[in-house]
Amino acid sequence: MTVPALLTEIWRGPLAESRHHGHAVICDAGGDIVSAWGNPREQVYPRSSAKMIQALPLVESGAADACGLTTEQLALSCASHNGAEIHTSRVRDWLAGLGLGEGDLRCGTQVPDDEEARNALIRAYEEPCQLHNNCSGKHAGFLTLARHLAAGPEYIDPDHPVQKAVLAAFQEVTGEESPGYGIDGCSAPNFITTVHGMARAMAAYADAREGADARQTAMMQLREAMMAHPALVAGEGRACTELMRACSEPVALKTGAEGFFVAILPERGLGIALKVADGATRAAECTIAALLVRLGALDTDHPATRRFYNAPVLSRRGIEAGRIAPAGGLA
Repeated sequence: MTVPALLTEIWRGPLAESRHHGHAVICDAGGDIVSAWGNPREQVYPRSSAKMIQALPLVESGAADACGLTTEQLALSCASHNGAEIHTSRVRDWLAGLGLGEGDLRCGTQVPDDEEARNALIRAYEEPCQLHNNCSGKHAGFLTLARHLAAGPEYIDPDHPVQKAVLAAFQEVTGEESPGYGIDGCSAPNFITTVHGMARAMAAYADAREGADARQTAMMQLREAMMAHPALVAGEGRACTELMRACSEPVALKTGAEGFFVAILPERGLGIALKVADGATRAAECTIAALLVRLGALDTDHPATRRFYNAPVLSRRGIEAGRIAPAGGLA
């Protein structure tokens, strides 16, 4: 079996102090591999990088149109958000439009990553709720689809019609039969595929055209919503948001837990998927930035790029002591 490739190194002075290995694939619109590092057949949980696939039945079924969902809501259905007010207020309003509330979510509570929102809770002596969960937008989408299908409230059950629809879409766009699933941090099933399968799916999103058929139209709408609202997909300071804004062409980006990252490049008809073997977020962010630079979609001198690609490692006095850099095979 092909071993993981060296993707990212952490340098301190003249020495590479740490090294992160993993797998990465760039696919074209036909699903063929353009470039690969490590093992394209490595089985993975794509985690939150699969959210635009999990949202596909919401749009393709007609549920999104029937409920009059906006592009902001479609972006939130694909989001791993910070729990800031711009996220929680929109999810709250979305649920209210369905005649539902925070208690109908099944994602669990989470302390918001957004500092302002977190401090506001502390000052008010309030506890975080499910709206603050980074997956609350995805779950609002699940509830919308469940309502459209006249299905029950336990939409995270793997045998629920919502999750059956997600699995069918997931297998079709990855081009692979999933051998199983694990339970994600938000309690929903996360289906197994390969790195190549995820890159193939992202390339399909990149190549999707409005009006070609229901699936391509749905893919295009989700992709465009993510690119139109990068702050809703993640949040200020996050790699997804900052790098989408920094790219010189339209690109949709989505992180996933344990070192996963995907990219959709519509103008090139390319999809990218990568998995860092040790699950390090810093390596996944550096690697996706390096691949975007390699393809010419991201400028190395852009300030946002420098936060993740050759990002400085600072001492506590602010002295630059090293850098987080892509391995030579990527740069």
